[in-house]
Amino acid sequence: MTYVMSDVHGNYYAFKKMLDEINFSDNDLLYIAGNLVDYGEESMELICDVSMRENVYSIVGDHDFEALKMLSKFEKMLKSGEAPDPEYAKAMNEWVHDGGALTLEGFRKLDEDMREGVLDYLSDMALFEEITVNNRDYVIVHAGIKNFTPDIDLESLDPEDFIYESLDTEAEYYDDKMIIVGHIHTSELPDADKDMIYYGNGAIFLNCGSAQNGILGCLCLDNGKEYYVK
Repeated sequence: MTYVMSDVHGNYYAFKKMLDEINFSDNDLLYIAGNLVDYGEESMELICDVSMRENVYSIVGDHDFEALKMLSKFEKMLKSGEAPDPEYAKAMNEWVHDGGALTLEGFRKLDEDMREGVLDYLSDMALFEEITVNNRDYVIVHAGIKNFTPDIDLESLDPEDFIYESLDTEAEYYDDKMIIVGHIHTSELPDADKDMIYYGNGAIFLNCGSAQNGILGCLCLDNGKEYYVK
């Protein structure tokens, strides 16, 4: 079976509970549409877990992208002993107050090898994934595709083109593919059922609010079954 979820945000408890709920095995595949880190208490535990699973694929989200920048610079400062420059100090303060505090705390508790492993994993996260399940094609990104056209070359885009700008629920995208995203909490979408997976026009929105309410949603692409844990 092939499953998709997004925006786990350090909620390692819900992640493990979800894997039990779907009976996730080595024969299954899981795609996470961004934002492993921030807000939750166990971002580092979550990264260490998924990094060891060959059948779990993570797509970069805005919080993952920002955490990589902040933590990479922090690691260099730890090794060099240099003081932060004002620009970095300001960016770090903003990140810490936007969910990064617990991520930084968890990172600081790791030994050097584990910190390096976390940074490697964050830097290797894909910008998008294209998959086919039951003869249906999907494109998985975190938030959307900036300046979208049906013939857009995804390989030519930058990380920022995928992680900040949400899809329009009413817009038409691919004729022959479904886009799967996270990022925006589905409860903010028009006519959405509260804290549930939302189906737009050619798109599926997965973020059920793990960072806000602890609810993690997961969709099986083989049969359309939805799963929810808290």
